[in-house]
Amino acid sequence: MSKTIRQILLLLFIVCSFSPFFGQNQKINASVISKFKIDTDEFIGYDSFGYSYQIKNNVFSKIKGSEIFEYKNVSLGNITKVDIQNPLKIVLFYEDFNSVVLLDNQLNKMTEINFSQNTIPIVVSAIGMSTQNQLWIFNTLNQQIGLFDYLKNEYKTVSIPLTEGIKYYQTDFNTFYWIDKKNNWFSCDIFGKISSLGNVADFDKIEIISPQKFIFSKANSLYLRENTNTFSEIEVLEKSFDKFYYKDQILSIFTTKEIVNYKIVIP
Repeated sequence: MSKTIRQILLLLFIVCSFSPFFGQNQKINASVISKFKIDTDEFIGYDSFGYSYQIKNNVFSKIKGSEIFEYKNVSLGNITKVDIQNPLKIVLFYEDFNSVVLLDNQLNKMTEINFSQNTIPIVVSAIGMSTQNQLWIFNTLNQQIGLFDYLKNEYKTVSIPLTEGIKYYQTDFNTFYWIDKKNNWFSCDIFGKISSLGNVADFDKIEIISPQKFIFSKANSLYLRENTNTFSEIEVLEKSFDKFYYKDQILSIFTTKEIVNYKIVIP
């Protein structure tokens, strides 16, 4: 092999190894549709009725125009996770106290569950709303995904033990998605079937759209992964941001001062 060919192969190896976006071939234009100032610690997102959800000083709030609903529970410490998939049954997770609170659409408490008091030992590190009055649970005691029926107070394990720690997770009613610490991406359905969805690029923040697509940020740039090794950069005006949220072709960028909503079209 000639010296020139070896140099070319070495260059290709370096590019492929150190550029997580090798194969990126287009950009997605995002059009600003609205922006407004905010005074909050964490923006959660929007529901299908146009209400926005946020946390300020550990007070959870729901806002639309002049309508404001609030909920706080100082006895359970800080809110770890919020699930607003079902606006009629909102999930607040308090990991330090191994507890969850379910709220109605006016943020009145419907149910409070302390998993430490369950007959089957459960220590929860991941949670989300599922189907048929159930919650997705990741139980750190056995490293398994399970379902908890909050009306019957019954828990069942559905997955085999996970061999790697969870770096990121996201749920919908039928699926528990997670990315492990080696950036391997998996899904588990309500029957316990686990599917490997491939490997993801290194990311700062990520949001899963489907079993094939996700949006992620790296070094304050946004990208869409449409399929294996195909990345498109999403062009936004912000040079830095704290969080992003995607729903129904609307991309919301949360900074320390404002929320900017963009219209984007994802194939």
